[in-house]
Amino acid sequence: MTSGQSTGSTQSLSSDERELVEAAVDARDRAYAPYSRFRVGAALRTDDGTIVTGANVENAAYPATICAERVAGAYAVAHGQRSFRMLAVVGTGPAVCTPCGTCRQFLYEFGPDLEVLATGDTGAVTRYVLGRDLLRDGFGPATLEGT
Repeated sequence: MTSGQSTGSTQSLSSDERELVEAAVDARDRAYAPYSRFRVGAALRTDDGTIVTGANVENAAYPATICAERVAGAYAVAHGQRSFRMLAVVGTGPAVCTPCGTCRQFLYEFGPDLEVLATGDTGAVTRYVLGRDLLRDGFGPATLEGT
């Protein structure tokens, strides 16, 4: 499957990918989004196969809001994980939900080759590679080498 190409439905995903998308849907159900009502769930598979989930958590002081992808990533890091293999992101509504710019930068730190499965309520999944499709020429650890 090429970058940015829709698979059409979760049925065409591998069982591991379906498991990740389903975990993101479950996480989305736990989101706290009383202001925007836009709930997002994320499920991150680390290199050792562990699945870590996160949900967006809004705050009345909007800048204090944290996205699902960063919740999952921070949880993984807090538990000793430093390398991520795949991320599923599920938003509310029919459109595929990709990570925001801040989340893209956060995730790039731990793996520019991270595969991202983005979907919404329709079940159509679009595949991306973080550093190739969502954050080309990203700023990461290699940028700081030699400084």
